[in-house]
Amino acid sequence: MSDTTPLILSFGSVNIDLTVRVDTFPKAGETLHASNYAVGLGGKGANQAAAAARLCQSLPTQVALAARVGSDHFGTFARDALRAFGVETTPVYCDPDHPTGIALITVDRNGENCITVVGAANMAVNEVDVEKNADWLKRARILLLQLECPLASVAAAAAQTRQTGGLVILDPAPVPTEMLPTSLWQNVDILTPNETETALLTGIQPETAEQAAQAAQILLSKGARAIVIKMGGRGTYWHDGTQEGFIPPFKVIPIDTVAAGDCFNAGLAVALSKDLPFPQAVRFASACGALATTRKGAADAAPTWEDVQTLLA
Repeated sequence: MSDTTPLILSFGSVNIDLTVRVDTFPKAGETLHASNYAVGLGGKGANQAAAAARLCQSLPTQVALAARVGSDHFGTFARDALRAFGVETTPVYCDPDHPTGIALITVDRNGENCITVVGAANMAVNEVDVEKNADWLKRARILLLQLECPLASVAAAAAQTRQTGGLVILDPAPVPTEMLPTSLWQNVDILTPNETETALLTGIQPETAEQAAQAAQILLSKGARAIVIKMGGRGTYWHDGTQEGFIPPFKVIPIDTVAAGDCFNAGLAVALSKDLPFPQAVRFASACGALATTRKGAADAAPTWEDVQTLLA
């Protein structure tokens, strides 16, 4: 695609997901037999890129990922999987000194999950990666960020895209133990925490739209220009800095909540790249997240544009 093609760029993590399915989560010291296991593409950066690319299959929009993988089998697996989704992988650096990140995921019979992540190459991402991918960051119409890479690199990437007028969407996951730097808050256009992340960032557990509104005001005061709070089965609250709204949950039967938030953020980026008004874009994103819970896997759970339109009809 040419340099004039709209670009959605994800800057973040790549993992290989090792997923097992059990009836109930094991207790400390307990050994359980899983019904099956799967190996697939994961990591919040890769998930968001893959989900956006799947949504953009029939759209004149380019989706790329800037990230690090190891010089190992998992790194090759990840790049091949990304390209199969339609993601441009030129900005993915093959790191000879660190292995590819992995995530150990356990999913119970209710579709809930617990995850252990080994960051590996993801944690080696630094300002050098930002410099190497400066042209991609400056060209990005929308930049998708997450916090599975060091904060300094995330903040530097946000600054690069904001300088050239791109839109920055930050999924503050996982919430770091240290405070988010002021430089990052000031370069975030849209912050998209879920319930747990909202509670960690504000001290408010958003179980109602009213509580979400209170939390959003705190987050807006920190510098973000718009807030979207993902409340799972309770729906989605949004505030664009001047107006607010609430999107009721879609009626689906969830089997796996892994990467639902990543598909949400990808949907939000794609909808905004198509110039949908903010409330409509949030509803589109909510549909993407809901559909992701009806399928197994992380990146593999991402819906198509047609899937979303059917749910929205």
